[in-house]
Amino acid sequence: MADLNLSHTSTGLIGGLGMTNVTVYDQRVSPDGKHGGCPHLHAICAEAYYVLSGNGLVELHNLKHGLREVRLQAGTYLQFPPNTLHRLVNEDKLVILGIMSNAGLAENGDARIYFGPAIDADPTAYAECIALVSKGLEGALERRDRAVEGYQYLLKLWERDRDGYFAELKRFIDLHRESANSQREKFSTYVANGPREWADFAETLLGGHCPNSHGNQIIHHLPSDPPRLGMCGTLQPVQADGAANTFGY
Repeated sequence: MADLNLSHTSTGLIGGLGMTNVTVYDQRVSPDGKHGGCPHLHAICAEAYYVLSGNGLVELHNLKHGLREVRLQAGTYLQFPPNTLHRLVNEDKLVILGIMSNAGLAENGDARIYFGPAIDADPTAYAECIALVSKGLEGALERRDRAVEGYQYLLKLWERDRDGYFAELKRFIDLHRESANSQREKFSTYVANGPREWADFAETLLGGHCPNSHGNQIIHHLPSDPPRLGMCGTLQPVQADGAANTFGY
């Protein structure tokens, strides 16, 4: 019989999902004059937003449609697949519930911030940019600013050179895909301890069994820890005690 494994690679939430309350950065504007987060993508994890309050938008980039802006307001639900470069923009106190597939995976290798091709070509420079968040809120905003500066290159390509835009977007997507492929064994653990465990649990129930497992437990979460600093804003993860941290937004 399947027992759900509540471990550091699972939040314990339904379906192996990660959920985080995200208050999108609005402490100061980024270099393009907007409030918001870092442009980034995931190779394996799908993502969704349910808007709790406020207004804003998300900029989405994929190889089929290019750039698309989607307006966000209270009650909006938006879902997008892996390999979608995205950036949240806060226009008026935007707070969302961020939902991720394969909980914990985005925080453990399946996320890459877009700083532009020059930073991508220098692993040391990329690591230094990522580590800025260790300096606290100012470091998180400085990291965001560097990402937005690099992101202007992609936006200008969209305006002036569509072939160049799609080539640059493909380069970035392929770069992170290669990184994800190189970590397949580690990533598989998150899938196994999250969505696959829940699928096995459902199959066990369909077989007429009711195992004494975490799938039968009631999870009641109240935020207690201070907000964390993520790529998009300040974060309050939702999870069972002792479960994986989900704070990559």
